[in-house]
Amino acid sequence: MGFIWFWLVASMIVTYVLLDGFDLGVGILHPFIAKTEEERTISVRSIGPVWDGNEVWLIAGGGTLYFAFPLLYASAFSGFYLALMVVLWLLIIRGVSIELRSQIPMAVWRTFFDGMFCFSSALLAIFFGAALANVIRGVPLNSEGYFFLPLWTNWLPGVDPGILDWYTVLGGVIALVALAAHGALYLAVKTEGNLQARARMVAQRGWAALAALTLISLPASMLVRKDMLNNYRAFPLAFAIPVIVLLALGGMIFFSRKGEDRKAFASSCVYLAIMLVGAAVGLYPRLLPSSNDPAMDITVANAISGPHTLQVGLIWWLLGISLALIYFVFVYRMFRGKVSAGGEGYGH
Repeated sequence: MGFIWFWLVASMIVTYVLLDGFDLGVGILHPFIAKTEEERTISVRSIGPVWDGNEVWLIAGGGTLYFAFPLLYASAFSGFYLALMVVLWLLIIRGVSIELRSQIPMAVWRTFFDGMFCFSSALLAIFFGAALANVIRGVPLNSEGYFFLPLWTNWLPGVDPGILDWYTVLGGVIALVALAAHGALYLAVKTEGNLQARARMVAQRGWAALAALTLISLPASMLVRKDMLNNYRAFPLAFAIPVIVLLALGGMIFFSRKGEDRKAFASSCVYLAIMLVGAAVGLYPRLLPSSNDPAMDITVANAISGPHTLQVGLIWWLLGISLALIYFVFVYRMFRGKVSAGGEGYGH
């Protein structure tokens, strides 16, 4: 059951990154890629029907984590308490910015909310990337499974690291660039005319930076966590993961240049998903590694709930996820197609 729940939690995190990732990407690019008020309206309307629903996967993933691995939930949410409070406020600011920019018909307020939309989206992307890098690098766990991290120490990964060091900053930058490209490709799918052309250009120009950062991140992860390849060596088929990552990167630029925006966006989805799956494969069965003593690692075995709880919970999880999938299929089908600035509602 531990293996099943590990991948159920991982799948929910991947789904959140794919769906809310393009929302964050649109927000990161919003003040720069949309030059007129009409284009800014279209930019916000492209995610208007779905952004709040996409965030449900973050809540559901946290709830599933609490249910399946309570020790990990308790340790991570206490050790990263300050960072989580910042994330919570950024989510609030982003939601308020999206909803209020069209409710106050004054240029100065719209400019303010557009800035807050960009600011909160960019910081969320950076925080999420740094958080994943913290998990891969490890934290200084004690014998009870708890830890405390200062914001930074000497900027070097080690026995007593801070939340920020060169590796976690690299993770934040990769997330920022990857989600910006993801959002640009999504805008290219949902828009037309100058905004669509500009979105394609941004995605193509950002691709080189993303490719370089991806190639840097692979050896960097192995340097920080020297046992990252143990599962890959045990199961050589897993070496297909980096190959798929590189193919997806190639697909993003190839299809974008051909104007096949849906295929380029699908390639971006594959890139993000397989990057996260690759990290999960490298970590398993660890959930949160210890930076000071491998014996302190929080693993699937020592963090999982009781078998009866997991069996009953699996039934309810399948029921809940089925309802959620039905809802998402309905919403995405209803609001499919290009976005316009005219009319009421979301302009589809």
